[in-house]
Amino acid sequence: MPVRATKRGAQRTPLQRDCDVLVCGGSFAGLAVARELSGTGARVLVIDRYEIGERQTSACGIPTCWLEALDLRGSLRQTFDELVVHTPWTTACWQLPWTFSTFDYRELCALLWEQAHPSDAEFETSTVTGRSGNTVHTDRGDLTAPLIIDALGWRRVLSNDTAIQPPNARMSRGLEIHPHGAGEELELWIDPKYVRAGYSWSFPAGDELRVGVGSFWPSHHVKEPTVRLANDLGLPAISYQGNWIPHELRPAVEDGVFFVGDSAGHCLPLTAEGIRTALYFGLACARELRPVLDGHATREDALARYGAFSDSHERKYRWLLNTQRAVGRLTPSRAVTAMARILASERACAWAFNHYLEIAPPSFVGAGSRRPVAPVRIPAPATA
Repeated sequence: MPVRATKRGAQRTPLQRDCDVLVCGGSFAGLAVARELSGTGARVLVIDRYEIGERQTSACGIPTCWLEALDLRGSLRQTFDELVVHTPWTTACWQLPWTFSTFDYRELCALLWEQAHPSDAEFETSTVTGRSGNTVHTDRGDLTAPLIIDALGWRRVLSNDTAIQPPNARMSRGLEIHPHGAGEELELWIDPKYVRAGYSWSFPAGDELRVGVGSFWPSHHVKEPTVRLANDLGLPAISYQGNWIPHELRPAVEDGVFFVGDSAGHCLPLTAEGIRTALYFGLACARELRPVLDGHATREDALARYGAFSDSHERKYRWLLNTQRAVGRLTPSRAVTAMARILASERACAWAFNHYLEIAPPSFVGAGSRRPVAPVRIPAPATA
């Protein structure tokens, strides 16, 4: 696992920066925002508790077409054109209509950051602790900016609403190990032997395996099932990583702040796929900021449009959430096995997975223009 490289001691000088856009969070969503703002001439500051690419929190898999659309193939580790699904009564092979790839987290983040044009964007390590109006509080001082993005993950740090913490919050939870090893198959287990409502997985990634368990019910612990799965696969339970996973949409705008990725609940229910959607909504958010930066729209215009864009996905998210709940109720019945066998049909699998991909299609990457604009220096709204 990466060694933490965050600045310490005398290096942790007070942050004193003027910026047009303050992006809180330096992973997929935050980096997508910074990437899409490259060439605008806007002063973009990205802050995160960790260095870029330092702290991986997922199995790091994504439809290959998204890596290609964003020119991130340099981070690719292994590609799959089928998914092997195990239930207590059968093993089904789903022939995917598009390929799925695992990638290296550090390398992908580095490639995204290169595309953000560091001449326009800066990065600093700093822990965000909260917000008062348009001022973000960090352990290195307060920062004020006219445009603020929360891409900090499920904690939704910049929200001033009452927080509902796990295990009472509507979240899934996942834990995985990263032993050295190799594999040829992308595998899922929908089996109460490991988790009553959820699934287990094995994602090969070159010279390592990413093996874990995810539960739709946050009150259910996942470490012991992860160890049991590792033992069944003859693998050492080492190099743990895990996270909470929002499985329901949250407001994408609040009190003048834009929320992207897990902070807005953009992780897809049922599959817990959050990387593609973090990139997708990050690009969408930045595209609403561009007219503000060139003086053709107000921040309030951008907030309204971005909020409406996120809300427009509610029906698809609700459908996936209802399916997640159904799977949770039906496991370990033979109904889940029947569904696995249905998707073993190439036609049925293509229909389901193509509709699934269209929730956040790769064509969206090229749908927006990153042409240079003449930025307008936006005065920060009055601090509350």
